[in-house]
Amino acid sequence: MPASYAYLGPQGTFTEVALRTLPEAATRELIPYVSVQSALDAVRTGEAEAAFVPIENSVEGGITTTLDELVAGAPLMIYREVLLSITFALLVRPGTKLSDIKTVSAHPAAQPQVRNWLKKHLPDAHWESAASNADAARLVQEGQYDAAFAGEFAAARYGLEALETGIHDAENAQTRFVLVGRPARPAAPTGADKTSVVLWQRDDHPGGLRDLLGEFATRGINLMLLQSRPTGAGIGNYCFCIDAEGHISDRRVAEALMGLKRICLQVRYLGSYPRADMRPGDVQPPRLGTSDEEFVTAADWVARCQDGRF
Repeated sequence: MPASYAYLGPQGTFTEVALRTLPEAATRELIPYVSVQSALDAVRTGEAEAAFVPIENSVEGGITTTLDELVAGAPLMIYREVLLSITFALLVRPGTKLSDIKTVSAHPAAQPQVRNWLKKHLPDAHWESAASNADAARLVQEGQYDAAFAGEFAAARYGLEALETGIHDAENAQTRFVLVGRPARPAAPTGADKTSVVLWQRDDHPGGLRDLLGEFATRGINLMLLQSRPTGAGIGNYCFCIDAEGHISDRRVAEALMGLKRICLQVRYLGSYPRADMRPGDVQPPRLGTSDEEFVTAADWVARCQDGRF
């Protein structure tokens, strides 16, 4: 495969900034794509070794465009994640004043993060969505819109100036980005890992979601993301995107996935990979029988019983 990483472009996005924090990015050609879909498709077709895209923010939760692309199409796997603190600047053409701004643009995921600021300072401005925050800056440069919410670092690239900086409605807002490649053997566990899956129910029935979550709960596995997404098969038909603490090589996580495989219509494994914060998972106390050692001991006991060695 070509030694290149695709990412949500154009140049000057938060995605590019986050991507460049990965050490391996220095040894790859970084190619901007116009959308999350096109970046992931570049991996599926072999045009790129991997793609780097946003998947979650701390204000609105999962980024549906990315989740939907991972749910559908040829399978892909997550190999790394990066957390980036996000604050916006209001980028304008030189000489523009706040009173001149009638239209503003940014990626849809940015709107919930600046909604209150916009209501207070530009209550009459019309919002227009763009493919990315950097693309919004490009459109301002071209004169299509008056202002863009983007990273302050994008101003020089597009010949703009930052009229306001440090814009955010929520303190310590972060966006999570993931490095996605074609399916392969997951990296070895680090002790501070996350496993991502997509689950489809066999049918819609009372307690159906509880049954799915019970496979994690009974094994003491904490969930870090739970988001439903429509399957396209009609109103009320959903699949569930889940991030769980732990690695597929952990006995308790493997058993949970086996349990889900038994009861679900379909399970899509999206990978096991190191947590960006490298914080070990919050395993329930051993008295609940949820440690890996207790799962191994119980499995060995069953094997001895089957062999008549109990």
